[in-house]
Amino acid sequence: MTSKLPNATETVCLAELFHQMADPTRLTLLLCLLDGEKCVCDLSAEVDVSLSAVSHQLRSLRIAALVSGRRDGRHIFYSLADDHVRILVSTGLEHIRE
Repeated sequence: MTSKLPNATETVCLAELFHQMADPTRLTLLLCLLDGEKCVCDLSAEVDVSLSAVSHQLRSLRIAALVSGRRDGRHIFYSLADDHVRILVSTGLEHIRE
């Protein structure tokens, strides 16, 4: 089977995707979001990291299109951006557990 290699731009984007997921705090946030949408305060309590640190990491994940946010009053609720992110994180976890 012959596969076409990605172009330089796609390779850089893919490297950035994995770079974002390589940070333990950001990866932990993604793992928490496998359960569904959560607000910043709930994520902060769940990962035992300050609100400002969680917000900073979520901003990076949002820029990388790994999470999306929804405002409800004073709170922003975050979720995984799409099923591709869910599959990527879930498959990675499954792989290391084998």
